[in-house]
Amino acid sequence: MNSNLRHIKTMHSKRKDIIYLLHLPPPVHGSSIVGEFIKESLLINNAFHCRYINLLMSRYVNETGKTSLAKMFRLVIIWFDLLGKLLHRKPDLCYFALSTTSAAFYKDCILVGLLRIFNVKIIYHLHNKGIRQSQKRKINDLLYRFVFKNSSVILLSERLYLDVEKYVLPWKVYYCPNGIKDYQVETELLSLPGDKPFRILFLSNLFESKGVYDLIEACAILKEKGYSFVCNFIGGEGDIDEEQFNDCVRQKMLTEQVKYLGKRFGKLKEMAYEQADVFVLPTYYPNECFPLVILEAMQHSLPVISTFEGGIPDMVKDGINGFLIPQRNAAALAERLELLIRYPQLRKQMGLDGRRSYENNFTLGIFEHRLLAILQDAIK
Repeated sequence: MNSNLRHIKTMHSKRKDIIYLLHLPPPVHGSSIVGEFIKESLLINNAFHCRYINLLMSRYVNETGKTSLAKMFRLVIIWFDLLGKLLHRKPDLCYFALSTTSAAFYKDCILVGLLRIFNVKIIYHLHNKGIRQSQKRKINDLLYRFVFKNSSVILLSERLYLDVEKYVLPWKVYYCPNGIKDYQVETELLSLPGDKPFRILFLSNLFESKGVYDLIEACAILKEKGYSFVCNFIGGEGDIDEEQFNDCVRQKMLTEQVKYLGKRFGKLKEMAYEQADVFVLPTYYPNECFPLVILEAMQHSLPVISTFEGGIPDMVKDGINGFLIPQRNAAALAERLELLIRYPQLRKQMGLDGRRSYENNFTLGIFEHRLLAILQDAIK
């Protein structure tokens, strides 16, 4: 018995040590969902000795990008937490879900500075973009040079390399598209009348740059053409609140067609996907990289209409499993929606192609194995 315990202890002591600085919910968004996947991954936790620190200082979506005493206090706690872990044991690698712009980036620079003092090897996992624009400020340029010096980077798509090419050499970059947990359809979620109207689903927080007003305008065009449909918006309030949203809907005379349903989680969220006919995200959000909601729509066999932003073209193949449209173009969006309304077989085939693409490329298992291989290579 003692011999077995010694063997297990020896095996554990041989594992490399990684400190993970990542985002964990709340609030719920792409980076925090991926952070939770990593923390819960048995594959990754069994491969390394893992220690975790939650970098998120915002607890609600509407706190994002705002400065407060509470957030400053959380930063102090995070800094001392990291210091304590570094003093206890220097890690072989630090996995860092770096914020690339705004105040969150400056906060992360403080933590990078502490890691540099301890000479810790860092690999950054970038879930957002904006460096190419932000680097125009001299102070940001200097900070990017400091942050990325002698470090590796994980990007979600090869399309995103241009954002970091000034600071990161190509052979220091790994590519790891996001993946999500699979969902198996439950028949009780499908109990809608056969004569239901065409259902459009938007699932993201209410930010203007996510294309909220563009979709409402497209719905106005569809109504003017006489089409029967329902468009449901699901998500938290962002720079558009519920009152502003409803005011816009009333002005467009769409109160019967367009609804804001607030947040949905668990089975209510899955039901929204299962009852929809198409998923729409007409985003022009500047930091958009690889929206998990698109993968969720694909796993639910929904055609997707989105834009040429970030890594979205890696997920949505125009004319195959959905459509990619120009940004801020309500007319183009309405035109693609009209096609899917008129041709049910087209939307069914696109949905099946999306599901197939999800199964082949974007499952959580595929993501975990990709990330594990990257970490094993980076920690050498």
